[in-house]
Amino acid sequence: MNNTAIRKSSQAAIKTGEDYINSLRGRSLKVYLFGELVEEITEHPVIRPSINAVAETYDLALREPELASATSELTGEKVNRFLNIAMNRDDVVLQNKMQRRLGQLTGTCFQRCVGMDALNSLYSVTFEIDEKYQTNYHERLKTFITEVQRQNLVIGGAMTDVKGDRSLAPHEQADPDLFVHIIKRTESGVYISGAKAHQTGCLNSHWLIVMPTMRLTENDRDYAIVGAIPVEAEGITYIYGRQSCDTRAMEGGSIDTGNANFGGQEAMVIFENVFIPNELIFMDGETDFASMLVERFTCYHRRSYVCKSGVGDVLIGAAAQIAEYNGVEKVSHIKDKLVEMTHLNETIYATGIASSYQSKPTKSGAYLNDDMIANVCKHHVTKMPYEIGRLAQDLAGGLMVTMPSEKDFRSEEIGHLLEKYLKGRADVSTENRMRILRLIENMTLGRNAVGYLTESMHGAGSPQAQRIQIARQMQIEFKKTLAKELAGIEERKREQLTSEIADYFGKVFDTKV
Repeated sequence: MNNTAIRKSSQAAIKTGEDYINSLRGRSLKVYLFGELVEEITEHPVIRPSINAVAETYDLALREPELASATSELTGEKVNRFLNIAMNRDDVVLQNKMQRRLGQLTGTCFQRCVGMDALNSLYSVTFEIDEKYQTNYHERLKTFITEVQRQNLVIGGAMTDVKGDRSLAPHEQADPDLFVHIIKRTESGVYISGAKAHQTGCLNSHWLIVMPTMRLTENDRDYAIVGAIPVEAEGITYIYGRQSCDTRAMEGGSIDTGNANFGGQEAMVIFENVFIPNELIFMDGETDFASMLVERFTCYHRRSYVCKSGVGDVLIGAAAQIAEYNGVEKVSHIKDKLVEMTHLNETIYATGIASSYQSKPTKSGAYLNDDMIANVCKHHVTKMPYEIGRLAQDLAGGLMVTMPSEKDFRSEEIGHLLEKYLKGRADVSTENRMRILRLIENMTLGRNAVGYLTESMHGAGSPQAQRIQIARQMQIEFKKTLAKELAGIEERKREQLTSEIADYFGKVFDTKV
């Protein structure tokens, strides 16, 4: 791919996880990690586990096609569900079920939800921009999606700007590059500069879609830009984010990493005079639609955090396993803590999938999940994984963080001592006990705690962002009316109240009362 409009490739579409990994090889990427340029990301021990996690999204579609693939409304062909536009309620629900399954399989962030949610939100928003302004963004987007589906590519949605002074609008910043913006226009397209932060899976994507990060005013027109850019486009620099215990992947062995095969990925993406051709621009200056795009993206993305229930399944399993290895699985308070972990985990899943089940069609025909419950789901996610993690550490015991290294365990001089003194139950190998402890450490303190804990706090907006949306939609006046009616305080005619109740339940349940 080059930095022009997306072209039909003569190469066969990506099918397997191995095909996907091969598609990432040999690209001209400017990637810095530990202050050095990375020659080949697929071979770097810190980066490779995150690539493996994305590869699993391809293999799952082959193993469980009804779950991880869908029939495209655009082509009528089977496509990976991460690239599908949800045109009915079942499509939205199956996204959640797929996300939980992948969390179970990888125990980490598998990095594709952000692209899926970007494509789905843009599908409806571009339709409504075109309706108001007679632009042709929607057709451009459909052309792009069709070809991406055909090639079976990975899309990264880049929304979060670095923001600078949070008290100032984009156009008021001392440095205009603190928000991505247009710096030059030509007949064939635009050039942008700026940076996107915390970009999940960006190196593992084939295309990035840049989007505004917040509500914009007329003075911010150059910041109201949405466009698709090849990951290897000229002018892009990637600076890889550190993760706790990430260098363990460079030490050899497979115990100390905790989860040797799978990991997440975040990086800062810096755009310096990067070109977007007209054919790949899906918003340009329509500031009045920036907030709609942000709100619809976050609506999809906040209920996408049901993926954490899949990761939670792994952590609950690890906690139960270490209790068994320690010989305390039948103790009442151990069983009670596992029940509490499960209760919290299923609450996350229940709210996310409830939001999806209450999806409704937008003007474009694409279905959008329930915004209120999506925000409730994400607000649970900012809290409950931390408690699940605390309980897992409680069940694991202090050895989780004081255990000697795998190299000590393999040592000819002292390994036999660790084999003897790190033993739990006589019928359980010491190595297996160490492996489970390292997995719990990995998920609650190590590199995959990034995706399970901190990402749960700040991804798709930190807690206050959800509280603001919940406050906007909690319909206090309507609920006060219900209370006054039952208390005998008559301020409205019963016919008016009945109409309001019907409107409310029509909104929530898509039914008529």
